[in-house]
Amino acid sequence: MHFYRPAEGHRLAHDPFNSIVAPRPIGWIGTVDPEGRRNLAPYSFFNALHYRPPLVGFSSNGWKGSVANCDATREFTWNLVTRELAEKMNATSTTHDVDEFEVAGLEAAASTEINAPRVAASPVNFECRVTQLVPLQSAQGAAVGSWFVVGEVVGIHIDERLLESGVFDTLAADPLLRAGGPTTYFGITADTQLDLRRPE
Repeated sequence: MHFYRPAEGHRLAHDPFNSIVAPRPIGWIGTVDPEGRRNLAPYSFFNALHYRPPLVGFSSNGWKGSVANCDATREFTWNLVTRELAEKMNATSTTHDVDEFEVAGLEAAASTEINAPRVAASPVNFECRVTQLVPLQSAQGAAVGSWFVVGEVVGIHIDERLLESGVFDTLAADPLLRAGGPTTYFGITADTQLDLRRPE
């Protein structure tokens, strides 16, 4: 077994943490600042947190535009990244102070419950209101310079082509998932499906 203490370094070619906790859904987060300027950015640390009410959250390494906008407006959208949208999603990871919708050639769609924009080409969008903005810290209580944003999903848009007899077809949605390393992503395929029933 390769053992290491993260504080002392991993002694490998690349930090394995992101590869081990993978694949992960991508937090493609749409926000708008108080002056109406749009922001769209992908976050690799994102997931669902609670069922009812539905809560989702993403973690930002540093106080970036998405976090600042969430702090100011208390809202954001999550937009499903499909394999077809991979290149456009990647284009929105720019660190320049620009409108990522324009840079990536993406049309924005208006939300119903909030002001933050949705990605029109994405087949699923969540409209979220911020419930918590948590500064992350180490076990010793030291600030680590990252923030965890939690939002309650108050509106959901689903392309009806992905609904089969009232059930969302995850495979048909073709979600893109983030994996380890600087460039690695995965999809899902029918041959990897496994069905398990909970014990009674």
